[in-house]
Amino acid sequence: MFKFFREKLSNWAKKLSGAEKNAEMERENTKKIIAKPEREEKGFFEGISARLSKIKISEKEFGVYGEDLRTLLLENNVAYEVAGKIIAELKKRIVGKELLKKEIEDEIKEVLKEIIRGILIEPYDIIGKIKEKTRDKKEPYIILFVGINGTGKTTTIAKISYFLSKKDISSVIAAADTFRAASIEQLKKHGERLGVKVISQQYGADPAAVGFDAVSHAKKNHIDCVLIDTAGRMHTAKNLMKEIEKISKVCKPDLKLFIGESITGNDSVEQAKSFDLAIGIDGIILTKADVDEKGGTALSVGDVTKKPILFLGTGQGYDNIEVFSKEKFVEDLGL
Repeated sequence: MFKFFREKLSNWAKKLSGAEKNAEMERENTKKIIAKPEREEKGFFEGISARLSKIKISEKEFGVYGEDLRTLLLENNVAYEVAGKIIAELKKRIVGKELLKKEIEDEIKEVLKEIIRGILIEPYDIIGKIKEKTRDKKEPYIILFVGINGTGKTTTIAKISYFLSKKDISSVIAAADTFRAASIEQLKKHGERLGVKVISQQYGADPAAVGFDAVSHAKKNHIDCVLIDTAGRMHTAKNLMKEIEKISKVCKPDLKLFIGESITGNDSVEQAKSFDLAIGIDGIILTKADVDEKGGTALSVGDVTKKPILFLGTGQGYDNIEVFSKEKFVEDLGL
């Protein structure tokens, strides 16, 4: 994951550190030309002092390579505003700061890691939230899933149901996508494989009514969690976005999750912003993270919406979903 992004970021850090080392060498050579001759033999402490001498990255030098970094981030699906934030923060932290010559590259990488950690929104414990509600209120926890067509939403819902079952949390699925052909059958097949009840009506039925039926079923049968599928829709389709608003009002979900593709970059960011504006999303699931070599979507979508990434889809199997971890994300960047 993120192989391309990892290599490019590492190379950029080397370029910047190399540029400063070269500039420092030129300054030292100039000094030697005009300086008085020194003894050839240096004492032990003089040698140590020379090796530990410090240098500073100038604003001019950072400016040249800062634009290279901006281009690199944009090429790797980082949103423009997020790229600007990273560059501004990096500049503030390293320009004019005294750095050890031999550690300058590591220092730049460490600062980048700290900035990225600060940008990523801390995910919350969804399992804890579900168990808290079912224990304290004796009511099912309701999750509404939204997103555009083709992002793997229906399969992701099946994965979440499987994930919950491994945590001893029962679930029922609402087939509230009453628009797309074969969507109900697809969910029912998942339900059969997982041993999970799927609540459905006929095609063309009111999606909010399907969601309401699933919530009623969960309450009657003491099921812990209701997972509501919805028809994929473009975030620009205002009439369909109003339908999502209606489902949300009728079913009163505890959690509204946007599902987008990790590999679509700024498209996913704009989609998440639009759904957040329409219904106020609470978190994000990114699919196809296993084939994402860039990583910029994960870095951008949370920062732009100020909502956490909760899960990453990493394949086609029911167990190919993982809880998002800030530390693992930074580690995967390989800085």
